Amino acid sequence: MGMDRDRRERESLPLRRVEFHILLSLAAGERHGYGIIQDIEARDEKAVPDVGTMYRALARMVENRLIEAAARRPAADAGDERRNYYRITDAGRRMARAEARRLEALTRAARIGGLLAKATK
Repeated sequence: MGMDRDRRERESLPLRRVEFHILLSLAAGERHGYGIIQDIEARDEKAVPDVGTMYRALARMVENRLIEAAARRPAADAGDERRNYYRITDAGRRMARAEARRLEALTRAARIGGLLAKATK
């Protein structure tokens, strides 16, 4: 069972850029869609997804069980009671780790191939 799951996850890689960013944001805690966009901006990402792209990705990721709706709601006077909050699932966390490992291996290869400077310690 575990080997089948690992193979399915590898076959699902690479994740779409927006999906990886969503998983990165939710790995730190529950957020709503606009909060995820703000988190992406804070990471200095140049290609911040528009609202439509974000919400289509969130719906797709809920359907694929990478994330789920969270029960959390802010206080009634917080002004955002209509926002939907999301959290990462165990499957989403595994997928994010697998994607991070894939990107790390590519970065290592780019360093070896002279495309990036060698890492300093």
